[in-house]
Amino acid sequence: MSMFKRIGNLFNKTEPPVKEKSMLGLAPGDICEVSLVTYEVVGRVHNRSRNAVVLTLQDGQDLAYLHIEERENLQYALYKPIDGRLDNPNEVPSIIDLDERSFHLEEEYEGNVLVTGRAPFMQGGEQHVWQYQSDDNFLLRIEWQNGRFMMYEGESLISADVKVIRAS
Repeated sequence: MSMFKRIGNLFNKTEPPVKEKSMLGLAPGDICEVSLVTYEVVGRVHNRSRNAVVLTLQDGQDLAYLHIEERENLQYALYKPIDGRLDNPNEVPSIIDLDERSFHLEEEYEGNVLVTGRAPFMQGGEQHVWQYQSDDNFLLRIEWQNGRFMMYEGESLISADVKVIRAS
């Protein structure tokens, strides 16, 4: 290599490394692994005011919902939909008993959400959320939007159980 090429290489800018996509930035079409199960992300509900995302995950015919929220660190919870019915968002109780397990209200919030892909609520807008926890660390999540309730049961995950496989 000539001396001029060496000097020229000193002044060439190197391309910055490509930043890996975090779980919080995944979108429909991406692939992730949660608790050793590989899922395709088919939907995304983003609450910007809380920096939180609920990803609709699909593994074959099975659907799951991964709630990701950035606080001091990323917090994860994996949910499955359950059957249940509530009539009025103003009358959601602070304690709910399901299958001999009592869930206590931990947090209630509302915010404007953006929906991408397939999700329980197909359009964005104002969404109300109630999050519960039982004494044995199981979680219950209730969402209300556009006059419709959805209920989910799940559990918290550690960050080592969640990873990005392929992101666009």
